[in-house]
Amino acid sequence: MTSNKQKKDTDWNTLKRILKLALPFKSLFYLSFALGILVSIVTPLRPYLIQITVDKNIIQQNGKGLEFMAFILLLSLIVEFLVKYLFGLYSTKLGQTIMLDLRTKLFNHVQTMRLQFFDKTPVGIITTRTINDIEAINNIFSEGIINIVADVLTLIIVIGFMLFINWKLALVCLTTFPIIIYATYVFKEKVRLSFNDVREKVAQLNAFVQEHISGMRIVQIFNAQEKEYKKFEKLNHEHFVANDKSVLYYSIFFPTVEVILALAISLLVWYGATQVMNNVATVGIFTSFILYLNMAFRPLRMLADKFNTLQMGIIASERVFKLIDTNDKIEDNGKQAPKKINGNIEFKHVWFAYNHDNFVLKDITFQVEAGKTLAIVGATGSGKSSTINILNRFYEINKGEILIDNINAKDYSLTALRSYIGTVLQDVFLFSGSIYENISLKNPNITKVQVIEASKLVGAHNFIMELPDNYDYNVMERGATLSVGQRQLIAFIRVLVYDPQILILDEATSSVDTESEILIQNAIQKLVSGRTSIVIAHRLSTVQNADKIMVLDKGEIKEIGTHNELIQLENGYYKRLHEMQFQSAEFA
Repeated sequence: MTSNKQKKDTDWNTLKRILKLALPFKSLFYLSFALGILVSIVTPLRPYLIQITVDKNIIQQNGKGLEFMAFILLLSLIVEFLVKYLFGLYSTKLGQTIMLDLRTKLFNHVQTMRLQFFDKTPVGIITTRTINDIEAINNIFSEGIINIVADVLTLIIVIGFMLFINWKLALVCLTTFPIIIYATYVFKEKVRLSFNDVREKVAQLNAFVQEHISGMRIVQIFNAQEKEYKKFEKLNHEHFVANDKSVLYYSIFFPTVEVILALAISLLVWYGATQVMNNVATVGIFTSFILYLNMAFRPLRMLADKFNTLQMGIIASERVFKLIDTNDKIEDNGKQAPKKINGNIEFKHVWFAYNHDNFVLKDITFQVEAGKTLAIVGATGSGKSSTINILNRFYEINKGEILIDNINAKDYSLTALRSYIGTVLQDVFLFSGSIYENISLKNPNITKVQVIEASKLVGAHNFIMELPDNYDYNVMERGATLSVGQRQLIAFIRVLVYDPQILILDEATSSVDTESEILIQNAIQKLVSGRTSIVIAHRLSTVQNADKIMVLDKGEIKEIGTHNELIQLENGYYKRLHEMQFQSAEFA
């Protein structure tokens, strides 16, 4: 009992929060609400007008009166059409406007989340929240709550008319109402559970498809299509079963309503005909009651569906609000935002863990002077990439300080801090669109002339000009139509046009061929010139000219020095790494 009460309280609180979404558009909300009330008033007038027409004009053979009532009926139909049209138009517009606003806010919120959130949340789930679930919230306003109010009011007014016209006949006809109300309640609860299951399966399908399309290369490389197909088939079948249940409930409910309506009309014919023959009721009343019964049953038939729309919207809203309320953001309380910095970097006793106390960086202390280059080397999992992730404040450190120009990185605004740092990753991400758009990221302050100059500087202009449409060439999703080396060069151009004071290169040459590596090495030399640079490298041959080389092992600094200094250390980590690579190269 307590859990049901808690759930109702939660649903009610969620509904109140949903209604608050309409506050910025309250004029549209009030207009839709007023039109809904008007629909409920206008609709029941037609049967009453037909009753008058039958009794006072057709039965009494009043030709002129019949013409006048025909005109009034036509006018009432036009008014009813216009009111229903405007109600549908503005209630849908309200839902669409709220959906547009909420989806924009949610996407903006997701963009501010720290990377740790994306590490543990499947992309397909976020996609479902942003697309499908917000669509369900739209349905609350366009098909749900205002429509429910209008239908309930219509039902009340229709029953009021029936009781006013002939209360005995009305009570006889309405004896079937408890049956339909009970059937509606059972249907609503069953469909709510099945719809909830459907949404869960949709989210799982989205996550699966998103992940496997992104990783299709791996699926095909390992010939795993059959296994993945079976997994998808299982998920898809579960989605089918969940949908099939709701279809079953609908296929039972709607015929049930029709049978109960037929029963009500049968009672009307039985009792109403008796009243007409005994001159207690008129033919007009008998005719209008048939229309009233259809009008009363239509909202009842649709209310269950609309309550489910409302319920599904509430469930979807809970998920969306949960995502909005997730405060997994990097704190951005810094006020420092100078246009330029010198680029001096200092780590002081920095400790960092992705998960609680499982530290991947332990007591890291080093300094990179402005304009100098630090190379970081070490085995896989030594903490190289973690070092640059915390410099950008993609993740927060647990202990210690990171200083830039002797100012704590947290004292800079996040926007300013990241504008000082340009990063080229090993796995370059390109968006579907032109090369120019991928370099400028649609920044209006970056012209095509600047892009071309930067391309020439890093040696990429020639290969771009050989492509169809040159700088307007569409690279497709993730840059699929370009080679690894070409994508890497575009990433260099992108960094160059944004002109950062600090440059980070994360394994920038580890996955390219020799020809591309030569181009990229030349580009690197031009990029690091005059900038503070941190270079993470797998190939030690690429970092020998660095001002300092830092060797990491299991999150700890083992050695710092120049190439010549480290190569002379007896049993040094760097020396061992260098010898291993040299021997591997000879063997190759």
